[in-house]
Amino acid sequence: MEFIDYYKILGLDKNASVEDIRKAYRKLARKHHPDLNPNDKEAHKKFQQINEANEVLSDPAKRKKYDQYGKDWKHAEEFEKARQHQRQRSYSSQGAESFGDDEGNFSDFFESLFGGMGTRSGRRQTKYKGHDYEAELHLGLREAYTTHQRTLTLNEKNIRITIPAGVENGQRIRLKGYGAPGMNGGPNGDLYITFVIEDDPQFKRLGDDLYTNTEIDLYKAVLGGETTIETLSGKIKLKIPAGTQNDSKTRIKGKGFPVYKKDGAFGDLYITYKVNIPTNLSEKEKQLFTELSKLR
Repeated sequence: MEFIDYYKILGLDKNASVEDIRKAYRKLARKHHPDLNPNDKEAHKKFQQINEANEVLSDPAKRKKYDQYGKDWKHAEEFEKARQHQRQRSYSSQGAESFGDDEGNFSDFFESLFGGMGTRSGRRQTKYKGHDYEAELHLGLREAYTTHQRTLTLNEKNIRITIPAGVENGQRIRLKGYGAPGMNGGPNGDLYITFVIEDDPQFKRLGDDLYTNTEIDLYKAVLGGETTIETLSGKIKLKIPAGTQNDSKTRIKGKGFPVYKKDGAFGDLYITYKVNIPTNLSEKEKQLFTELSKLR
């Protein structure tokens, strides 16, 4: 397995704080988001790497394993159990003086676990972890807005999972033990699910923020007024300032997308006004607009 430097992917060093990791992830995720780079395969690959790096480094337990074992961090538990087993054997069979040879035995275990020539005569068969499975789960934007449960069918088995609100397009999660069966009594592999968030006809999502357009008539744009707009959490009334220009924008704080695994935290909603110019004017209307133009 090729070593992936998660710190390098996020542009950080090993002393980075949790806040440093969060800021770097949000900045890079916005830059390489598939919605902003729809035809760029490299950006899509980079986005997946950024999500994977954040998933590991933002979790203290995973980060500790990664810092200690590098590319083999997912097998940390097997390593620790093997190390403990080898130490017990060394002490019980040869005494504490033989502790220095323990590292060689431990290296033998690593070799057999990851593709060595098998077990030596007289030793137990090595336990192998089963292969991991990969799957895609397609969600609508409005489905990803709320925490909900889904039932997946894998090898004729139903798996119920809870999907937290705010999952990103391209985000990858792991379900431990739902992969292929292990060998020689080894643990099952894992199931990795990549979320694919479908486009929404009304809202566009960038990170935790949402973007949408709303039409207003010419008279409200000129004179000001109110309009009712739809958000993902329900309809709200919006005041329109007098003199609102076509394509001008306004921001509604906290009406964007929920922040992943942060209860009560939301992005913002950005609204672009589209001024609807009247057509098929009557003669009277044309006359009034003509008079108005003379006043200007």
